[in-house]
Amino acid sequence: MSVRSLGRLLMRSRSLGTATLSGFKSPIALEYIYPASSLNPVRMPSIPQNQGSTFSGYIPFDKIELSYTRSSGPGGQNVNKTNTKVDVRFILEKADWIPEDVKNNMKIKYHNQLSKEGYFVVTSDRTRSQHLNVADALEKLREFIRAAEPEKVAELSPETLERIRRRREKVARERLQVKRGRSHVKSDRGASSF
Repeated sequence: MSVRSLGRLLMRSRSLGTATLSGFKSPIALEYIYPASSLNPVRMPSIPQNQGSTFSGYIPFDKIELSYTRSSGPGGQNVNKTNTKVDVRFILEKADWIPEDVKNNMKIKYHNQLSKEGYFVVTSDRTRSQHLNVADALEKLREFIRAAEPEKVAELSPETLERIRRRREKVARERLQVKRGRSHVKSDRGASSF
């Protein structure tokens, strides 16, 4: 095997994700563990779309405003020098990444989080790290949005409805039977006729 063909084989194996010259691929190679994923770290992930009235969890950074201020709480003298408190804000009316019915529910449910200008504000100063506070504020925002999603009411099949009806009838029959039995016991305690 020439040096040139060996170099081509090595380049081809690197582009395929294997660094071996023999062509052997381990059963725990990334291609087998994550078969549907792209192993290209440069590729940007696709943006998930909202399905109907459910929130996908994706918050676009270009549509929110992040501001940092000095935090209270633990940190010693360092809190006087670093801006670790995070405010995440966006105009709720213009948030096209949140479904309309969820936005309406958020206006009603979290009216105290809205400013006069219509900004929805979430703050976090839980940790001494700015990055962790950003992650915490975004997670709080996701929780607010998911809590404002409308409840899903499952359609029950006719068989299930019939089963529920029979159970209710059975419980009512048993309750009335116990009630009649107690009535007989109490009526027998009355005056005896000799």
